[in-house]
Amino acid sequence: MDELCSKIRRYARFWLNVPVSPVPGLVISRVLVVDDEPQIRKTLEVNLRARRYDVDLASTGEEALELAARHHPDVVILDLGLPGIDGIDVVRGLRGWSQVPIVILSVRDREADKVAALDAGADDYVTKPFGMDELLARIRAAIRRSSITDEAPSVATDDFVVDLAAHRVSRTDGRDVSLTPTEWQLVEVLVRNRDRLVTQRQLLQQVWGPAYERETNYLRSYMATIRRKLEPNPSQPRYFRTEPGVGVRFVPGGSDSSGDGGNRPPKQQPPDGKEDRLSG
Repeated sequence: MDELCSKIRRYARFWLNVPVSPVPGLVISRVLVVDDEPQIRKTLEVNLRARRYDVDLASTGEEALELAARHHPDVVILDLGLPGIDGIDVVRGLRGWSQVPIVILSVRDREADKVAALDAGADDYVTKPFGMDELLARIRAAIRRSSITDEAPSVATDDFVVDLAAHRVSRTDGRDVSLTPTEWQLVEVLVRNRDRLVTQRQLLQQVWGPAYERETNYLRSYMATIRRKLEPNPSQPRYFRTEPGVGVRFVPGGSDSSGDGGNRPPKQQPPDGKEDRLSG
């Protein structure tokens, strides 16, 4: 542990001496870092400041809520295991008045903890130990999403285009992809929340209703069908990526991904209550 702390301190001193040239017209974003470990706070502060972010630091949930109200950050990096107010309560407190993006950074890697944080209102979840490049990419994505004022009418990938206004999905050569109304609803929810992990509970509630929030077999079946229709390799999805037991993330830029458990359909196809009312 002493050796690790020594490495962190040397790493921090290195980044403090990195020269950073001002970028003309650059909009500085403010990041609130909330963690009770001094080494983590320092490492994040050094890396964020080196990349021209303004940084506020908090070691407790109470301090985090106070700084957020005072400085209105553009994104919050939040640990869950805090003294005093727990991280989940901080998420709920922020969501009482703010839509600031919240990226959880926690050693807790259980599905239940991830689902609880995302359902409480967090936007993303990164587990410790973490890669700095990945965390910075999640921060940039969160800030981009929050800065979009007018939603794009369509979202394009390398293999298909989702037209949100026309409720239409087409191949890049213009051929339409036939989706049932329920398949479209799932695609629409995920595309509107692109790059964000949407929990199983959120998807089930929005598409089937509150009474179906535990029917995860519905979700597995329909996601398997959507992947067969839209993914170039359904067994290794690029765009509709499942974190088993937690939720689904739509990544329009695509990414290599190992096969996930979300592709296995249940033994029985779930009913689609909307098919009788809407034409495919």
